[in-house]
Amino acid sequence: MRLAIFADIHANRQAFSACLDFARARGAERIVCLGDVVGYGADPEWALDTVMGLVDDGAIAVIGNHDQAISTPSETMNAEAQAAIEWTRGRLSAPQRRFLAELPLTRQEDDRLYVHAEASHPARWHYVRSSTDAARSIEATEVHVTFCGHIHRPALYSMSSAAKMTSFVPTSDVPVQLLGGRRWLAVLGSVGQPRDGDPAAAFAMLDTSSREITYCRVPYDVEAAADRIRANGLPRWLADRLLVGR
Repeated sequence: MRLAIFADIHANRQAFSACLDFARARGAERIVCLGDVVGYGADPEWALDTVMGLVDDGAIAVIGNHDQAISTPSETMNAEAQAAIEWTRGRLSAPQRRFLAELPLTRQEDDRLYVHAEASHPARWHYVRSSTDAARSIEATEVHVTFCGHIHRPALYSMSSAAKMTSFVPTSDVPVQLLGGRRWLAVLGSVGQPRDGDPAAAFAMLDTSSREITYCRVPYDVEAAADRIRANGLPRWLADRLLVGR
């Protein structure tokens, strides 16, 4: 089966639409969403309706910290992120808010674990910034591969049977085989707010038969997404950073 795995959509309609079209053209048979459907962007209703429809059709979704903040205010967000959450909260319907509140922190399927941040303490929303962070996440599970987002920058980590770590930033559109002799942590880039210097939307596809993961970048109408943020009175910084992928 070919899975399309998305993280950190952040209410960016233009980016998520482009990624869904790209994934379907590449033969995606199932969708996985690693959280943060909302926050930052200007189209939370559309993003949530889309994810809810995908889940109705068999997609998997877990909760992110911005999703959780809709019902449980966070004390750790910066002022711009908090402003976007408060604006978003006022726009969502009761069924949409309930959908977010009921999402699980993790979801396991076969030899794969899906989580927004990292697996050792999912509810603490720790970032995977290093091999040490990745090792802690890998050691907290027994699965072959864990998928996460949260940091908005793509990376791929693995651990040998002797607990030796490797890490690298995968090249877009170049498949990587997730070898059975190692355990893996695939950190996805962000659909709706990349922070690795590339404004193009990011996601990944996994072929469960060959165990090959392919990181993908998809150009989209960044200016339109930024204009939507400005037009809705959200902090301009949230729009400006889209243009530079930071």
